[in-house]
This record gives sequence, C-alpha cells and structure tokens, in this order.
Amino acid sequence: MDGLSLNKIFIILVIALFILGPERLPHYAQKLGEFVRAFKRMADGAKDRLKDEMGPEFDEVDWNQLDPRQYDPRRIIRYALLEDEKEALAEARKKRAAEGVQARRERAEARANGVSRGTLNFDDEAT
Repeated sequence: MDGLSLNKIFIILVIALFILGPERLPHYAQKLGEFVRAFKRMADGAKDRLKDEMGPEFDEVDWNQLDPRQYDPRRIIRYALLEDEKEALAEARKKRAAEGVQARRERAEARANGVSRGTLNFDDEAT
C-alpha cells in the first residue's frame, strides 16, 4: 500500500457524496473533523500523562528503538551489509595508515643512517 494519494482521497469523497447525499455530507464532514480533533487531544493527553509519570526519564528514552518498523527484514539486512562495509573500510583505512607510518619510519631510518655515514645527498631528502 502506498498510502492515500490525492486521487484516492478524491474517489473516496465522490463515493461519500453518492452514499450520503449532498445535503448530509457537510454534517458528516464536520463530525469527522471533530473526531480527528478529539483523537488528537486524546493522544496529546496520553503523551502528557506519560511524560508526567516518567518525569525527566521521558526525554532520555530513545523512541526510535521502540519503532516496530525497525524490524523490517529488508532494513535489518541493509543495515548489516552497510555495517560490514563500514568495518571493511575502517580496516582498509587502518592498514593504509599503518603502511604510511611504516614508510615514514623507514625513510627516517634511512636518512639517519645516511647522516651517520656521511653519505646523505640532497637528492635523498627530496624523496
């Protein structure tokens, strides 16, 4: 299901117009609006009551962990694959960094050996 699009809403309104008739439709639309507002007030009241009962811990709760959509198998697999890719990239980065440190260390040792023997060329320093 892709949710309600503008076309679907229009079709529902046309069907409601035929079922209810043009004289009763405004009354039922008003009732629907009142119901939606009452439901929103009820949900806000429940949230406020929960916030009052939990106190400051309410703000510390990670509500995303409680979202049931996170248990979608496609999302779990995608996350696992991305996590594996991130780990592989981190390992490659660590390996390149270690190789760079080793290469700098070898160049420093080669320069130190060249200076101690007195065979250091200016061409060697450029590399």
